[in-house]
Amino acid sequence: MSQFNAHFRNINGDDTYPLTDVIYRSKVDGSLLEVEHDRAALASRSPEEWKKLFAERRMSFKPEDMSGIWSKREMVLPDIPVEDIVTMREGWSPLFDAAPLAKELGIGSLKVKLCGNSHTGSFKDLGMTVLVSQVNHIIKKGIHPIDAVACASTGDTSAALSAYCAKAGIPSIVFLPAGKTSTAQLIQPISNGSIVLALDTDFDGCMKIVQEVTKDNRIYLANSMNSLRVEGQKTISPEICQELGWTVPDTVIIPGGNLGNVSALAKGFEDCKAMGLIDRIPRIIVAQAENANPFYQAYERGFDKLVPVQAKKTLASAIQIGNPVSYPKAVRAIQKTNGMVVSVSEEELANAAHRGDRIGLYCCPHTGVALGALEKLVAAGKITKDENVVVISTAHGLKFTEFKVGYHEQKLENIASKYANPVFKAPAEIGAVMDILTKEMAARRR
Repeated sequence: MSQFNAHFRNINGDDTYPLTDVIYRSKVDGSLLEVEHDRAALASRSPEEWKKLFAERRMSFKPEDMSGIWSKREMVLPDIPVEDIVTMREGWSPLFDAAPLAKELGIGSLKVKLCGNSHTGSFKDLGMTVLVSQVNHIIKKGIHPIDAVACASTGDTSAALSAYCAKAGIPSIVFLPAGKTSTAQLIQPISNGSIVLALDTDFDGCMKIVQEVTKDNRIYLANSMNSLRVEGQKTISPEICQELGWTVPDTVIIPGGNLGNVSALAKGFEDCKAMGLIDRIPRIIVAQAENANPFYQAYERGFDKLVPVQAKKTLASAIQIGNPVSYPKAVRAIQKTNGMVVSVSEEELANAAHRGDRIGLYCCPHTGVALGALEKLVAAGKITKDENVVVISTAHGLKFTEFKVGYHEQKLENIASKYANPVFKAPAEIGAVMDILTKEMAARRR
């Protein structure tokens, strides 16, 4: 048995539950749960010992150590046997140095954490390895009978769930809003053998259905209201710090939809501070698409309450959510870190994404939301010239080819594609080719 331990705890009360329980809300008042670790036990090991251990695991070829999540397993799921872990070497994603864009914007430094450089192409792998590993553990040890794992999704959650369940040999069920995911996102759970249902509703409607389905505890809920997911996603924070030589950025900007990742980010930094790995916590800024921004609207009202909205169609389809489940946790994250919430228009997110591509990124539209928020905050003087900023990129641009093609062909509705790059058609004649090259090369030297 590990000297470290954790359990579920009511975010608004004192009731606790074992991590092997099939439970998503408090039995006392219905509040969300969180995984509470014994931080005193974690802090009993010195920061130098933790840093040495994490560095050694970075060099290891053991499957659990090659995962960015499980290399920090004491602060994730301390009691799970290594043999029950279901991993695809998720995590350890690159911290892209966006120095040219930082120079353009006039800020100290800009790094982009490429969480989409993962097995299924999004940050959802980070949380799903934890959730599916725990389900695998529960099934193997005969603790509870579980027949399948289910989720509502706008694309990326379903891809991660289907892949990890397929590897573990656990059936998966996916509810998607019909016509609201990219082709790449839709085909992933189909290919991995999930039971896929496309419902004539939006994400929030799918979320209602999956909560009904999972009232039967033999079908396990995989959405972010299940706080096991947060434990994997929070490792983004120590990974950033480790990649920066255990220093802390001033500001972190993250796109927000259902808001589980926001609270995860804050929790990861809080854990690092409690363990003595860092001495402060950065400001966290949540970026939302203007067409689906209930969190921004609540922020503008001083977080009086969440007023769900009917989310409109947005290019950032994964965050097209009008009733975010993790709202209470996200509010605490913003308040604790003296953070902010920013709303970004469709044109702003599209142009910001493709401006990022001009320095070698290949941004998904959600990363465009975060980069668009960065541009707005710099212009407003709310991010200063000496700040060190990290933007969280949540998915790989290859999952959004329609978005990329539409932008460069200037076919996105009501979008003026500022960074569109046309394909030049020419006869196979050197004169015609050189005419185009001379003109375009001169234009790009300016």
